[in-house]
Order: sequence, then structure tokens, then C-alpha cells
Amino acid sequence: MKQQEFFTSRWGLIVATLGIAVGTGNIWRFSRIVAQNGGGSFLIPWVVFLLFWSIPLIIAEFAIGKSTRLSPVGAISKTAGKNFGWMGAFIALVSTAIMFYYSVVTGWCLYYFSSAITGNLFETQNHLEYWNQFSASNLPILFHAVAIGIGSLVIYRGIVNGVEKVNKVLVSSLVIILFVLFFRAVTLPNAIEGIKYFFTPQMEFLLDYKVWLNALTQNAWDTGAGWGLILVYATYMKKREDIPLNAALIGFGNNSISLIAGVTIFSTVFALSSVDAMNQISESGPANTGLTFIYLPLLFSKISGSVGVNTTFAVMFFLALSFAALSSLISLIELTTRVLIDYGIARKKAVKLVAGAGFLLGIPSAMDTDFFINQDWVWGVGLIISGAFIAFSINKYGVDKFRTEIINAAGSDIKIGKWFNFSIKYLIPLQAIVLLFWWLISSVTWDPEWWNPFHAENAGTCLLQWGLFLAVFYIFNKRIVLQKWLD
Repeated sequence: MKQQEFFTSRWGLIVATLGIAVGTGNIWRFSRIVAQNGGGSFLIPWVVFLLFWSIPLIIAEFAIGKSTRLSPVGAISKTAGKNFGWMGAFIALVSTAIMFYYSVVTGWCLYYFSSAITGNLFETQNHLEYWNQFSASNLPILFHAVAIGIGSLVIYRGIVNGVEKVNKVLVSSLVIILFVLFFRAVTLPNAIEGIKYFFTPQMEFLLDYKVWLNALTQNAWDTGAGWGLILVYATYMKKREDIPLNAALIGFGNNSISLIAGVTIFSTVFALSSVDAMNQISESGPANTGLTFIYLPLLFSKISGSVGVNTTFAVMFFLALSFAALSSLISLIELTTRVLIDYGIARKKAVKLVAGAGFLLGIPSAMDTDFFINQDWVWGVGLIISGAFIAFSINKYGVDKFRTEIINAAGSDIKIGKWFNFSIKYLIPLQAIVLLFWWLISSVTWDPEWWNPFHAENAGTCLLQWGLFLAVFYIFNKRIVLQKWLD
């Protein structure tokens, strides 16, 4: 199948790919994880893993997507060999399963944005109760549908008129809004205490292995490395587009936005709530929403003596959060759509199928917080396996051959050295094994019935759901892999 669409420029590709990486995790999850792991102490391993996990995998995804022009199923089949299409299917499954509940999160953001505009958000004195009433109603289903509808419409319009144009607006606007909030936050009284905490390392945390493991987790999820999303966008790269430089821009650009959001939130929290600031900011809350949907609205209500000013900043924050969520949701919908396109289904029909499935299969997460938590746990941890499968496929192809013939091919502005070989051969597999082992073992320690697959967050539920799909994909591998991909 001849490639029909390409990003019109490097800027278009970079902005669209940043839209993958820059999501709600940069804003709500990053600050919470920093607070739980020693503030500035966390930033050191976080940067280390950017270099040794995220950047190599982003380079790998760019190269695989550009060279094969196929979605994860076909791309892994062509790179690792026809016997390993089941790995690509699992990569595609993980991101598709995440799409089903991430659209719910996007809906939450859209709801709080609308509530901030109308002023309803500040009419309550109890933001926990406000969240509980919303999550127990049918509104999450409605806003989940709106989110799926917006994302699908963008994909329906194609890569240039949809993904590229919309992300130029979303990502650019997001950065502008974050900078406005950043400058307001750092000028608040006592904001300097939050900045000090954010950037001051403490030795006892640096010696704690859990801090390092959490840093790897955050980087893996935050940058989009190993999801297969960058791989899909890379299929629309021009032939002479550079891979290493684009990967570096994505990795460092994403982490820069996380730092801006972190300074903004810590400055605001320390300025307005010095007594229980750290207890509040580090609490997960229902479905990990404590900071964003319960505590931050309270902070915005106190940011000045003017209700109008407070409302304006709340509107800007939740607009930025909505933009971040939508840009990531668009990439998730595109991945699943591209899988169907590779099997011969026309884009417009594929989008309709994905939108319908996305809405229906997202309803359980919209209705039941426990189900949402379970899916977030299972497929969030599943991303580690996805990253390992990508590294495996390159090892199967031949790491040095992959580096010299594909990454450093014509059009490459920067030539990648043999450090890439070491990262893909040894570091990525080692990190994946250690991180996966820690997540599953730690789940055993807090759940005596770790084997019970019907618990929300434990080893049993992951092993059952992963095992079922992996077994099916492995058994039907020959039917999954199309011969035309291998020719």
C-alpha cells in the first residue's frame, strides 16, 4: 500500500508527536509523583531515565514506523519476523485499551473546564463532594462521548487536515497557557518555598530504590515511549526526515513542559496552603484525581481576592488540561484506526468503527471508578511489556544493522553512535524486567490474595488479562500477519 499522506513539515511532525507525549500525566500525575518521592530528589533519576529509557525507545519507534510504514502489528512483523506479529498485536491492544478509559479522563477535563466557565466549580465549599456527585452521575458518560466524538472527528479529517492542524492549535495553546499560569504562580507569596522543594535533592531519597523505579515509571508513561503511538505517527514522516533530532526534541520538549507544570503547581500549593500542602498534593484521591479535580479547584478559589481573576485562572488551567488530554486521545484513536487501515479498511469507515467501539467499551470506566482503576493498572503496567517488545524486535532484526541502515540512513542530521546498541540490547530489557518485577511483587505485598484476578490492582488481574490476549494473539499469529506486509 502506497503511503498517501505525510506531515507537511518538521514543525508539523514535532507538534503532533509532542501531542502524544504531553498529556494529563505531565500536569496531574507528575506533580503528585514528585511530591511522593522527595521533590528535587526525584528529578535526578527522572532525567537519567529520560536518557536511558525514553530517548532510545522514541528513536526506535520513529525508525520502525518510518521504515515499515505500518502500524504496530505489521511493523513488528516486518522488523522481528513473521512469527512475532503477536507482539505487535499486544502493543496495539495496550494503547487501544488505554484509549477506552483515557477518553473518560478527557471527559472529566472537559467537564471541569465547562464548570469553571459557568462558575459552578466555585459555588461549592466541598470539592471532594463535588467530585463524588459528578462521578456518581451519568455526566461522565456524556462527556466521555463528547471526548470520543471530538477525537474521532479529527482523525476522520486525516493526518494533514486533522492531526497536524489540530495539534498545532492544541499544543501551541497549551504551552502559552502553561506559561501564563507559570508566571502568575511564581509571583505568589511564599512560592519560592515550593520552588525550593521542587529542585532541592535529599540524599535519603536518592538512596531509595523506589524513587528510582517511580522515576522510570513516570518517564515511560509520560513521554509516550514504548506505546506504539510515535511509531504510528512516524509512518507519516517524509523520507528524508531526521530521526535522532526529532526524538531528542520530543523527549526534552515533553520533560520541559512537565517542569513548567511542576513549578506552577508547587508554587501555587506552597503559596496558598502551607500547613497541609504536602499531604494534600501527594494524595492520589479517587482514581488518582485528588490533586487535579479536588484540591486544585480549591487553590484557584484562593489565588486572589477577586472571583473573576480566580475563575479566569481556573478556566485557563482546565482548558490547558483538556487540550493536553485531547492531543493524547487523538493519537490513541489514530493508532487503532491505522491498524484497521493496514488490514484494508478505508480510513473513514475505520474511524467510525473505532469511535463506536471506543464509546461502548469506555462506558464501564465512565460508570464505575473501580473498573477504571483496574484498567488503568492493567494496561498502564502493560506499557512496560510494550517497550520490551519494541526492543526485542530491534534485537531480532540486528541492533547494529538497524542503527546504521535505518536510523543513520539518508536524511539523518545526527548520526547515532553505538550507545544505542547498548541501550537496546541491555538497558531497556534490564529496566523492563526490574520494573515489571517490582510492580508485580509490590502488589503481592499489599494484597494477600494477589492471585485473585477480580481485585482492582494486583498481580492476578494483570496476569489474567495479559495472558488471555497474549495467548489468543500467539495462537492466531499466522492469521494476524498479512503476507503483503512482509513483501
